[in-house]
Amino acid sequence: MPTDSVTLYELNALVRSVLEQTLDDTYWLEAELSEARQASNGHFYVEFVQKDDAGRSFIAKARGTIWARTYHTLAPLFERATGEHLRAGMKVRVQVTVAFHELYGYSLNVVDIDPSYTMGDMARRRREILAQLEADGILHDNQELQLPVLVKRIAVVSSAGAAGYGDFCNQLDHNDYGLYFHTQLFPAVMQGDHVEDSVLAALAAIADEAERWDCVVIIRGGGATSDLSDFDSYHLAAAVTQMPLPVIVGIGHERDETVLDFVAHTRVKTPTAAAAFLIDLGAQQLALIEELQQRLTQAARQQIEALHFKLDKMVALLPHTVAMTLEREQHKLQQLSQRYRQATALQVQGTKFKLQNFETRLSALDPVLQLRRGYSLTLTADGHLVKTVAQVKPGDRLLTRFPDGIVQSQAL
Repeated sequence: MPTDSVTLYELNALVRSVLEQTLDDTYWLEAELSEARQASNGHFYVEFVQKDDAGRSFIAKARGTIWARTYHTLAPLFERATGEHLRAGMKVRVQVTVAFHELYGYSLNVVDIDPSYTMGDMARRRREILAQLEADGILHDNQELQLPVLVKRIAVVSSAGAAGYGDFCNQLDHNDYGLYFHTQLFPAVMQGDHVEDSVLAALAAIADEAERWDCVVIIRGGGATSDLSDFDSYHLAAAVTQMPLPVIVGIGHERDETVLDFVAHTRVKTPTAAAAFLIDLGAQQLALIEELQQRLTQAARQQIEALHFKLDKMVALLPHTVAMTLEREQHKLQQLSQRYRQATALQVQGTKFKLQNFETRLSALDPVLQLRRGYSLTLTADGHLVKTVAQVKPGDRLLTRFPDGIVQSQAL
């Protein structure tokens, strides 16, 4: 059996000595953070991991530390550059020193960080999501929808307690044009682990009653800029592209950008910018209405002026027109009077002719003339004209009239 042995401390010290003598002072390391947390003492502890090419299994791990003084320097620089804070799941490029402690073992101390590497990875993720949406044929679907001429009914996806939501509603309610907007909140978590699920649920609820709304507004005010990475989601982006209503997105600050900004119908930077956009749409319609009103008023005024001119012209021509009309009517009256006199004369003459003809015919029928021609009239004693023998009885006294007298006789 071997007689020489070392203590654990001695062995760890030997390992530490060998590492310190053989390794470079610093290394630039590319890895993914599987853990990231800040302790109460200000130190920031991480775990670096590397996965296999399939991205499913870990092939390397190492503990890492950013000491408080270093973290207070690096963290603000990193957040200003990337809009993110260091968090689990992020890929980073950091400068580290290799440390080995007899008690705590192997670890990496972070002394610097390259934000551009993380920014490149975030941009790559967004590019991949956008490429997948384009391959699915839905990338521009929402952008091709038409906003209504007048947007008044607005479905809002936001957190009920968010300051940005309050600013959005306040700006709409107190706009300078007196425009009325009807809004309804579909509450959602806008930061943290449940962003994707809650926003998807809100969008689904709006889609179920899409006929009630003119558009959808997704807004997020306040909160850490780093939480915007929760919106870099394929499922959220796909839901936005396929909404039956135009979607307006305002979930960041002036320099922030998420996948939703690339797929929404309209992107604005902040909740107040979203309200200003909607108010501006309404103001444009008011201006158009005012312009149409002015044009209509002007056209009506021109029409009235034209009618006044025509009326004045008619009034000026009225005496001459009346005189001509009277002269024309007097001429017609004279013609009618002459025709009436002629017609009356012809009618009187015709009537006289008819009367003369009638008198002639009556004269021809005079009994006296008939008696003079050799005819006689036989009458009964009571003066009735005897027309047939049946009217006379034997012994009746008869009177026979001649032109020159009457002869009495008795019937046999």
